Amino acid sequence: MANKEGEISLLTPYKMGKFELSHRVVLAPLTRQRCLGYVPQPPMILYYSQRTSKGGFLIAEAAGVSDISQTSPEMPGIWTKEQVEGWKPIVDAVHAKGGIFFCQLIHVGRVLDTAITVNTFLIYAFELVPNGKSPVSSSNKKLAYQQRSPKKLTTQEIPLVVDDFRVAARNAIEAGFDGVEIHGAHGYLIDQFLKDEINDRTDEYGGSLENRCRFALEVVDAVVKEIGGDKVGIRLSPFANYSESGDSNPETLGLYMAESLNEFKILYCHMVEPRMKSVFEKVDCLDSLVPMRKAFKGTFISAGGYGREDGNKAVAENRTDLVAYGRLFLANPDLPKRFELNAPLNKYDRSTFYTRDPVVGYTDYPFLETTI
Repeated sequence: MANKEGEISLLTPYKMGKFELSHRVVLAPLTRQRCLGYVPQPPMILYYSQRTSKGGFLIAEAAGVSDISQTSPEMPGIWTKEQVEGWKPIVDAVHAKGGIFFCQLIHVGRVLDTAITVNTFLIYAFELVPNGKSPVSSSNKKLAYQQRSPKKLTTQEIPLVVDDFRVAARNAIEAGFDGVEIHGAHGYLIDQFLKDEINDRTDEYGGSLENRCRFALEVVDAVVKEIGGDKVGIRLSPFANYSESGDSNPETLGLYMAESLNEFKILYCHMVEPRMKSVFEKVDCLDSLVPMRKAFKGTFISAGGYGREDGNKAVAENRTDLVAYGRLFLANPDLPKRFELNAPLNKYDRSTFYTRDPVVGYTDYPFLETTI
């Protein structure tokens, strides 16, 4: 469906690689913390199927790529057979309703010992370092969340983390996902390498723009070689300063990454709008994603505080191909239908975003037909 005078809108179909999308409203990846021991649970089947429409594109909440990559056992993983099996019925439910489903892959880097929320300071991976020695053996990794002693990744350890992303991507395909999104945003591990206000490395992964982007591009390269670029996207937030991960020249960073990603022929680039500089806050600014949108040759997805009208405008003005919605899609499982009818929207309840309840604030938001 188009706006007046044939303008493209959020409800105009779109072909993303081999995927035929019936509309351009994307479910953004949203951490929900309804897992147990990093394993996806049955209530997630209903949650994702509720938000699925035929030809709709959904990105799953961030799944950890290793047992030292997540912040909480209530968040999902994709590194074990049990986790893969836990994802399968969820993916099947989305596919049964005609949805396209990608798994977001994450390594969080360093977090506070006493909080679930991320607080990034340096380029770290979680490791328990017995008697000051490193690296930790795999048998001790599970202890890392009880006795954290963060350390910088060595150049010898970085390829191991890159390989974790590769294996996780393979696991996601085994679970039935249509592809993966690499989480390179919001102050997590990849973003920590990218940003010059936090990356203090003096080796080939620090200093120059090319060096700081090296780790991110190595991850992309490994994942593309494993599952194919037509099944790979990446999320970036060059303008954001989440968890003290800011950059002095975000437009240059974003443009360099957009241009570099073309080499790998990945399916899409998912960028967070400059107005979302910090968590949950939207600010007025003159910065724009347009230079990155023009530079990147694949599908471009924009996210960050969008509503119906400005989402339609962004698409109509060719500033993006698709628009990802988080909080609005959480509170309105039938968001594309509500946008089509310009119907009232449910209000989200921030206090239930990260509760453990399998229903409240999760699958109990009403559909339009139950409110009219």
